[in-house]
Amino acid sequence: MAKPDDRSNNPERIENNIGHTLQNMNEARDFEKAHEHELSEKDKQEIEAKNERRAESIEGMRDEIKDEVNDQRHHE
Repeated sequence: MAKPDDRSNNPERIENNIGHTLQNMNEARDFEKAHEHELSEKDKQEIEAKNERRAESIEGMRDEIKDEVNDQRHHE
C-alpha cells in the first residue's frame, strides 16, 4: 500500500533547494572570476546563461513555497 502524501515539509524542502541553487550560482561566479583569463567567451556565456536559468528556477521555487504555505493554511 502506498504511503499517504505528506506535504508538510515541502516549504522547508523547497527552501533547502533554493539554498543549494544559490550556492551553485555563487560557485559558478567564483569559478568564472578565478578563471576569467582562461575561459573562452563561449564558456563565460554558458556560465552566465546557466546562472540566469538558476535565478528563474529560484523565482519559481519561491512561488511554490507561497502556494504550499497557502495550501497548508487552508487545510488546517
